[in-house]
Amino acid sequence: MADTIHIDGHPISPDHYINGRRVTSTETFETFCPVDQKVLGKISAGLDEHVDAAVGAAQAAFPGWAALGAAGRLPYLERFAEEIGKREEALALAEANDAGVLLSRMRHGIVPRAMLNITWFAKEALTLQDRVIETAQAIHQVRHDPAGICAIITPWNSPLMLATWKAGPALASGNTVVIKPPEWAPLTTSLLADAADAAGLPPGVFNVVQGMGATTGARLVSDPRLARISFTGSVPTAKLVASAAAANLVPCSLELGGKSPFIVLADADLDAAAATGALMYRNAGQVCLAGTRFLVHESIRDAFVEKMRAVVANLVVGDPRDPATEVGPIIHPRQVERVAGFVERAKAAGATTLWGGERHDFGPQYFQPTMFCDVSNDAEIVQQEVFGPVLVMQSFASDEEAIALANSTVYGLGGICYGEQDHAQAVADQVRTGFIWINSFTIRDLAAPFGGRGQSGVGREGGEWSFDFFCDVKDVITPKHPFKASFAHR
Repeated sequence: MADTIHIDGHPISPDHYINGRRVTSTETFETFCPVDQKVLGKISAGLDEHVDAAVGAAQAAFPGWAALGAAGRLPYLERFAEEIGKREEALALAEANDAGVLLSRMRHGIVPRAMLNITWFAKEALTLQDRVIETAQAIHQVRHDPAGICAIITPWNSPLMLATWKAGPALASGNTVVIKPPEWAPLTTSLLADAADAAGLPPGVFNVVQGMGATTGARLVSDPRLARISFTGSVPTAKLVASAAAANLVPCSLELGGKSPFIVLADADLDAAAATGALMYRNAGQVCLAGTRFLVHESIRDAFVEKMRAVVANLVVGDPRDPATEVGPIIHPRQVERVAGFVERAKAAGATTLWGGERHDFGPQYFQPTMFCDVSNDAEIVQQEVFGPVLVMQSFASDEEAIALANSTVYGLGGICYGEQDHAQAVADQVRTGFIWINSFTIRDLAAPFGGRGQSGVGREGGEWSFDFFCDVKDVITPKHPFKASFAHR
């Protein structure tokens, strides 16, 4: 049995949350702070029995939760969001300590967004049954019926935001959920369970089972009782998830990584582009939608490099709990070694280091904000996702070349394009990606679709796209004229 974890006086249960109660495990794993590698506590590890119990609880709770309808579920979910808000400081401190996310960003951005993820979808679900298609022959009422039990598997770079981003529409649709949080950052999901419990969500509607992906996660995604699997993480793990789901024909939503282009056209505002470029180091570069391949027009390349170098030189690397910090730690020693490996191989292959390129002296899990150039387009550092504070720059001579470079990887998640508005729009229209920002970055709306192409994922999340995934869409057909049965009607 693991002891209660305390983060700056805020208690956090180390145990699973199954069928409305805490369940301990005989096996545990440690979670620790990436700033100083201090062990925060031991977490109950999910065994087969815990996964099976959580799915069973979700299965038992599903009929009652679904029968409430969107209007009946709304008060529960509004209280859920309120309880998240009551835990703002505990959630912010937990993720800053557990995952290294900036405390200021947690307080002012992520926790409020987590609340909105619940309430927005809860209210939007009220409109789901209002879609009618009328033809000369019949009236078609398009229904969105809840699918059933949903497995939600979240990543370590933003566990709170992504847990609520997925659970919000799943619960609002009338489904029950089993969440498997990341083993490197499980604490905020445990606090979410407290919020769900305090909000009075019926037992079994919201379940959390912690553990390793290779064991707990594998057991969960292979359960034939599941109706949906929503996963955010790496491409190799996604292939394992999809393979397990395929055995039971369970639909999957897979939001994966990227190697997104950051295009700087000759007519771009270089000061604005450089300032936005430095944001790619946010969360120590552990952001799937970051523009990590800089494609800069050759005529302004040198000027842009100097402007961005000046911005990067002033970035404050440090403790994410310090309000002055802008770049925090890499989450885990294994991830540090992965990032360092990319850097060393890029140097060995002849890449030029524009800045950075070394471990940072703030601590063992810190790496300098880095930019490489003078690389071939088939180089590993160009083609593969690093998921750390490491960027690469290439030059182009024409829009056609920029577009070809932008589309030259197996990924297709996001993109950024800086330039005169119409010019940037014309280029952006030809980049094969799930979304692309023009002269901006991270403008998001819950009603808009989010997702990628190619190796960046399958499906879309957000707005009606989330509901289409988490629901079984059904057409109820009423004829306008008396129907006469006949074998001629085929």
